[in-house]
Amino acid sequence: MTINLNGIPSTIRTPLVYIEFDNSKAVQGTPDIMHKVLVLGQMLTTGTATAEVPVRVLSADQATSLFGQGSMLANMFSAIKTADRYIETWAIPLADAAAGAAASGTLTITGPATASGTLNVYIGGQRVRVSITIGDAATAVATALAAAITAALDLPVTAAAVDAVVTLTARHKGECGNAIDLRLNYYGETTPAGISVAIVAMSSGSANPDVADAIAAFGDELWNTFVMPWTDAANMVALETELLDRWGPLHQMDGIAYSAFRGTHGESGTWGNARNNQLVSCMATGTTPTPPWIFAAVYAVIAAGSLSIDPARPLQTLRLTGVMPPAVGDRWTKEERNLLLYDGMATYKVDSGGNVLIEREVTTYQTNSYDLPDPSYLDVQTPATLGYIRYATNARITQKFPRCKLADDGTRFSPGQAIVTPSIVHAELLVLFRELEEKGLVENFEQFKADLIVERDADDRNRLNVLAGPDLVNQFRVFAEQIQFIL
Repeated sequence: MTINLNGIPSTIRTPLVYIEFDNSKAVQGTPDIMHKVLVLGQMLTTGTATAEVPVRVLSADQATSLFGQGSMLANMFSAIKTADRYIETWAIPLADAAAGAAASGTLTITGPATASGTLNVYIGGQRVRVSITIGDAATAVATALAAAITAALDLPVTAAAVDAVVTLTARHKGECGNAIDLRLNYYGETTPAGISVAIVAMSSGSANPDVADAIAAFGDELWNTFVMPWTDAANMVALETELLDRWGPLHQMDGIAYSAFRGTHGESGTWGNARNNQLVSCMATGTTPTPPWIFAAVYAVIAAGSLSIDPARPLQTLRLTGVMPPAVGDRWTKEERNLLLYDGMATYKVDSGGNVLIEREVTTYQTNSYDLPDPSYLDVQTPATLGYIRYATNARITQKFPRCKLADDGTRFSPGQAIVTPSIVHAELLVLFRELEEKGLVENFEQFKADLIVERDADDRNRLNVLAGPDLVNQFRVFAEQIQFIL
């Protein structure tokens, strides 16, 4: 019998004992994936980070220092670390586009106050309060409100008062600023008598940063989850192209991106129908006070936390921590949400306690290359589970057979030889399937076994070709029953 040793030569004559170690059989099962979330977003010039360079973010306070207080990224990480403090998070910050313009809106005060109380203004879901005393003039209230907004350094806007008009300007240039929600009395507060506020919504923001600048910094690093704050078409196309390239067999860097779109039901459906990618899931937010980039960040980290534990388990009913629902009258009906799910838009619902819960986490993939309906990548669990199966297969083959010779089935060789045959790999893939089956990721072993083909390439004798057909487990989405009652 001849045993293949890795580091002990057969020509050594000096005595006595030489022992080496081989780890090819040391690992049982599949090693855990070190799941990483990459957050894209804008930074302010007050931040210490270097634009377009990945940086690991450990806390919300660190994010404030890195990206500037009140910046998009600082506020995203504040929400992320509230939702999940343990998952590994990174960021690639981008500066505002030089050609961009900042969105603005106005709050016009009328008065004077005929009763004392508190004025409650919500800006991007954050509350600003101003004390009102009977007799306060509109100009005085405007001045006080602008001062209170200026003092709230985490707000996504700055403020200036002229007479009775408070002008709000987004801290960042870009289209995102148009989605900053402005409203009064979200929680049912009462504006003091005599005071009223006319709101002109944020608008005129233009030119988001170019996500290609962030993509150039991705490198060959594996990012399992991406947070995408910009939903303009040019940036979406660039990210979708990159994700598909990374997903391909030559790179095998599986990653799913999460975004959120703020708009009417019609606008949301139109946006979703313009997209078609199995590696992007976008939540239609409606008129929630929470900015869409914050919504996207929370959606991504909640999804990542669950899928990193079990990529096949549905996300329905998971709470989007810190996300504020629309007012009761602005919430979409079940029928409207069902339509959005056919438009490639993920949906949420609101429970009786006002918590925002994931309803269904679909991808934007809707049609095949012939533009016909194709549900093969409907839910994020499909690419997530496929990515895990590929990772597990890759780990198994490289761990078990790192330096093996390849021979045909029936070749006679000693048990200690580092030789692999098609039947050996076939058997190992069946063992791996059983392990995946026990984890609840696949089903129908006998069908998989019957369909599995492992063969030596006819033209390249150093290569094995495999055809596998794993049956992925599905998610329990709908329970339908007919009750035929008897009187």
